[in-house]
Amino acid sequence: MALQQGKYNIKAVSKMLGIQAGTLRAWERRYAIIEPKRNEAGHRLYTDEHIYIIKWLMNKVEQGFTISQAVDLLEHKEHSFKEEVTTDSKQHQDYAKQLADELLRALLAFDENQAKEVLDRAFSLFSIEKVAIDVLGSLLVQIGHLWERREITVAHEHYASSFLKAKIGNVMYHLPVDRYLPKVIAVCGLQETHELGLLIFTLFLRQRGFPVIYLGEGIPPEDLPIVVEEVEAKWVFVSCTMGEYALQTTQWLAQTKAHYPALQIGVGGPGIEYLSNDIKNKFKDMIIGNTKSEWEDWIHQSLKEN
Repeated sequence: MALQQGKYNIKAVSKMLGIQAGTLRAWERRYAIIEPKRNEAGHRLYTDEHIYIIKWLMNKVEQGFTISQAVDLLEHKEHSFKEEVTTDSKQHQDYAKQLADELLRALLAFDENQAKEVLDRAFSLFSIEKVAIDVLGSLLVQIGHLWERREITVAHEHYASSFLKAKIGNVMYHLPVDRYLPKVIAVCGLQETHELGLLIFTLFLRQRGFPVIYLGEGIPPEDLPIVVEEVEAKWVFVSCTMGEYALQTTQWLAQTKAHYPALQIGVGGPGIEYLSNDIKNKFKDMIIGNTKSEWEDWIHQSLKEN
């Protein structure tokens, strides 16, 4: 195959595609299916064509093929990688939304067995990050809309939250931690009772190796400085779901920042959208956004500043 110029290092490919760097190196070593170029320092550099190939292999593995079977299929392919990867991506996106809808129906029916089956199916098909963002993230939005329109009861919302908190926590605490990354505290904003958004963001951080101390909801504001000092945290992330407490939460965080100037503080969640544009502009350095790309950009910038 004619190769383009290499431009992605292995860390970038790992983050972009959600594949462990060790897995990628093993595929290269065992099957020699791609040969990344090396820069002057000897580091791997991958091309766009390599990205298409890796993504195609990952899609096949997610569909149930072994990696050796996927490689064999790849070696006998005659049509465009890009075309098939685009098609597979659209199909996977649609199926992720379907799984989110199925999971919502099961939880609103208090059907724990069905909910477990749907979530297990999601984790067997997709990466942890895709499940967190595309399945659970979609579910979170749906539950939020139903709650705002008073179409579900407090009991329904609490049951769904309890189930997802347990499942996400089980996954989260089995992920490896990179001790060289900043130590993080994750906590809900003032008067908050909704933890799902914070849990999904915490899972996003843990998959990237960040050591996260998850505090959740109900933490008195005077307790946060105690935890920050005790664990020597470098970052604090706060979830703000309820608009009526958004301003109070951002003011509290501004006071915390004044006492700990070196502490990186990020705040996100739908509640932020209820702030005026002037207030959002005042706290723009704290606002992390609501999409994966916005989270990535905020984290990248904060790591540079550290």
